[in-house]
Amino acid sequence: MRNVTIDTLLSYIHQFGYLALFFALWLGIVGMPIPDEVVVMTGGMVGALHLLKPLPAFVITYVGVVSGLTLGYVLGRVMGHPVLERLRQKKSMEPYIERSYAMLGRYGSGTLVFSYFLPVVRHLVPYLVGINGMPYRTYALYSYSTGFLWTLGYFMLGYYFGDSIDVISRTVTKYGWYVLALLVAGGLAMLWLRPLRQKAR
Repeated sequence: MRNVTIDTLLSYIHQFGYLALFFALWLGIVGMPIPDEVVVMTGGMVGALHLLKPLPAFVITYVGVVSGLTLGYVLGRVMGHPVLERLRQKKSMEPYIERSYAMLGRYGSGTLVFSYFLPVVRHLVPYLVGINGMPYRTYALYSYSTGFLWTLGYFMLGYYFGDSIDVISRTVTKYGWYVLALLVAGGLAMLWLRPLRQKAR
């Protein structure tokens, strides 16, 4: 049985088309109650159902993802610590803020890659790197390239497995670190196997 959240999003898509995908992701930075993963997979699903054309739906979805996160970066650069203090007023945000700081201390700019796979942290990290004065070029290099791959992955999941969006979303939310570890392991395996394939040829 499909989640009410997805049905609500679908009703917006019926009314506003591609703009519904964009604003659902762009407004995620202010706490819109629809997880980004669900929005991106729904974009893939409506593409498969031909409610929207797949390629424009993907492009709008990607632009929505990176625009929402870039808004956080800009707010961090322009407004600085007052933004963070307002977030700290919400007690539920404190663990995510601490986790984000811990990741930045350990992985530096690479946190922009890892954070995509962690709900809430994904939106906090752009704030923090903006506050810390990270150059826009550095932010864009890490965030936009990872965002493209992240969006493509979830979009394709929605395109081919739209009926399982709820299950996929819950799994990713609960086991985000494990999903990240599997992706890293898969990438390393491909790098390791490539020379072997070339030798075999």
